Amino acid sequence: MVEAVLFDIDGTLITTGGAGGEAWKRAFVELYGNPLDIRDVTESGMTDPEVGRVALRNILGRDPDGRELATAMGRYLRHLSAAIDESEGYRVMPGIEELLERLVAAGHLLGLTTGNVEAAAHIKLTRSGLNRFFSFGGYGSDSNQRTELTRCALQRGRMVSGGILIESSCISVGDTPRDVAAGHGAGIEVVGVATGNFSVEQLREAGANWALEDVTAGFPA
Repeated sequence: MVEAVLFDIDGTLITTGGAGGEAWKRAFVELYGNPLDIRDVTESGMTDPEVGRVALRNILGRDPDGRELATAMGRYLRHLSAAIDESEGYRVMPGIEELLERLVAAGHLLGLTTGNVEAAAHIKLTRSGLNRFFSFGGYGSDSNQRTELTRCALQRGRMVSGGILIESSCISVGDTPRDVAAGHGAGIEVVGVATGNFSVEQLREAGANWALEDVTAGFPA
């Protein structure tokens, strides 16, 4: 029986309509006068620190040091709320709010497993009102490794459950092969949803236990 469900954010719960990339662009212009578009140099499913590091490498022509990365991350977060509020393409993915309501009503614990740093994760969910559903999570601020941050989410889920939650009763939901690999690496089954940049076939080939067009198409809990 599924007791907890972990959700990725971008492409799974919501799309910001490019607001994340816009916030990074504003940060890079402010710091370096360079309007770099992260979509040109990064891949779906990367953690925020990875995104920042790869982007800065392209801007600086070398690996950034810790202070440079921290400064860029701080500027990104400072611009993120405004970029989201201004985004005309922001939307909640099909069936998500209804699914979350149903899962909570059925007694399932809900958590996040996302490459966003924790602050960015909750900023991105604020406009949709979805923060209220999630009592724990694992974030890009916990680890650059998606598997490890998923393990962090599971550990926090155990704390929230009073220590009774076990991995075999959890599933994760994501829209990229990285999400699939992370869930399996953490020892749980994965629902792949083709609401991001990857098709049902690609998610199935990546090893998703269930590969769906969206969460309305036979969600397993």
